Amino acid sequence: MIIKQLSETLINQIAAGEVIERPASAAKELIENAIDAGATRIEVATAGGGKTLLRVIDNGCGMGPEDLALAIRRHCTSKLSETLFDIRSLGFRGEALPSIGSVAKLTITSRPAGADSGAEIAVIGGKVGDVRPAAANPGTTVEVRDLFFATPARLKFMKTEKAEAGAISEIVKRMAIAFPAIRFVLSGTDRSTLEFPGTGDDHLARIAQVLGADFKDNAIELDAEREDVRLTGFAGVPTFNRGNSAHQYAFVNGRPVQDKQILSAIRGAYAETIPQGRYPVAVLSLTLDPALVDVNVHPAKSDVRFRDPALVRGLIVGAIRQSLQREGDRAATTGAGGMLRAFRPGFSPQPAQAWSPASSPSRPLHGAAPSFGGGFAAAAAPAARGFGEAAQAAFDSLSVPTARSEPIPSPLPQSASVEAIASYPLGAARAQVHANYIVAQTEDGLVIVDQHAAHERLVFEQMRKALIGRRLPSQGLLIPEIVDLPEEDCDRLMTHAESLEQLGLAIERFGPGAIAVRETPAMLGEMDATQLVRDLADEIAEWDTADRLSAKLEHVAATMACHGSVRSGRRLRVEEMNALLRQMEQTPGSGQCNHGRPTYVELKLSDIERLFGRS
Repeated sequence: MIIKQLSETLINQIAAGEVIERPASAAKELIENAIDAGATRIEVATAGGGKTLLRVIDNGCGMGPEDLALAIRRHCTSKLSETLFDIRSLGFRGEALPSIGSVAKLTITSRPAGADSGAEIAVIGGKVGDVRPAAANPGTTVEVRDLFFATPARLKFMKTEKAEAGAISEIVKRMAIAFPAIRFVLSGTDRSTLEFPGTGDDHLARIAQVLGADFKDNAIELDAEREDVRLTGFAGVPTFNRGNSAHQYAFVNGRPVQDKQILSAIRGAYAETIPQGRYPVAVLSLTLDPALVDVNVHPAKSDVRFRDPALVRGLIVGAIRQSLQREGDRAATTGAGGMLRAFRPGFSPQPAQAWSPASSPSRPLHGAAPSFGGGFAAAAAPAARGFGEAAQAAFDSLSVPTARSEPIPSPLPQSASVEAIASYPLGAARAQVHANYIVAQTEDGLVIVDQHAAHERLVFEQMRKALIGRRLPSQGLLIPEIVDLPEEDCDRLMTHAESLEQLGLAIERFGPGAIAVRETPAMLGEMDATQLVRDLADEIAEWDTADRLSAKLEHVAATMACHGSVRSGRRLRVEEMNALLRQMEQTPGSGQCNHGRPTYVELKLSDIERLFGRS
């Protein structure tokens, strides 16, 4: 076997396989170059989903003829010093332009600010042309035609034009969020024009341009710092959620990234506040010393590695949870919008019928006052079924208050006026409808509360508080369960052994490739310890967290809270309804139930007046 030196064109085509996976990858690299060049206006035009045409025009610093000749050569860049430990630009590898030129028809036209004329160079399937004079505005225009014409096999792996165009749109949106001062325009024959005017330092205004105006009304600002790592951005309230994770954006030192650890931290921060299958909306920006993060993990530069990943995860989870406790209990404005759309402006009366005793309603025409009776104590349900006596005993040993306990009495005297109570965030209870929904009057509108969902959350938060800060009851196994695992999985599990023991799971090393389970959480009753340990090992390998066990325990607590809370169909007195509202105001996370659904919706007086055409 004879070893040969590969040709420059083939080397570039191999590199293009990693750097330029699809048209969106090329768009990302070209937009990054424009931003690094100091552009304040970037225009992107496409055709055929970017496969036929991709053009990026910027008003950056531009390049002269000598720089153009070097720009299309591998590993030539103006953005990198002698080290990889201080990267402060988006691009730095010097691979994008030669990679694109090796698989497409590439033309670069540029003119530096202050120069009398511009210059142009073309690269077609790896063949480099001469630099020649060209008319050009200050800045740079990069035009890519017939992407992958030189490697037609890659075209078979492309998606539809619509899908590829959508991927380019997503790239532009991410860049627009990261750099709000830059004006972005995306146009082409396969799309309507998408424009994001510059918003200067108003980051939230730019995010609203991309994610919609509703985000601005449902976002909580984040600003936290831990050991020289700073987190800023905005997190949506839990009830403002989406069907996928596409509305989660993360940036590290201004670089858009799609890091699994950051996404995992977002998921952990919103645990037990969002329904299964739904995802929060969040825009997070991490700022730290470039030496503490490696952005050179992959040629696409979308993955990063932190020197202290636990610190970053703790910062994200802690900051989001604190912000949700502080401001996250409010209902999403989209709920009120949906309610407004559901209202009908009138009704179509049925044809008049002659009165007869048979057609007489079974209740008074205007309705009778609701019969309030019973209370939270009367609404108590027996212990949650299906978890066994061990689970209930575990909770009893923690002295957890449940619905069987009397609720916190209302802090207001019986004689308090409606106007005085209405000054509270959730207002004064005025009625109970359909034996499940509390209608409360606030100073500037009304609130409708799902009584079962709200009380379920209150009971769950009491249980959760009891689960924190102490070792949970466990049940010892007569014969330890031996779980065979790869040695590296055993090592990972043992690094989390202390935290697992706090949750009632006691494990020990049993030789190089096995784990012995000595005790399991009593709350879980009879369980498959082997499968739990394997699941934990998989989770730690993928996310470097062991949240699965705590999630199981919280699921049990949530289910018990559901069974032990005031049920739908219970008639409540006004005093009981007001007591529930006051407890909600004092309890973090009460804006959504244990399953993530909203516990109340709010309708402003201005919205009500709009329904009747009064505004």
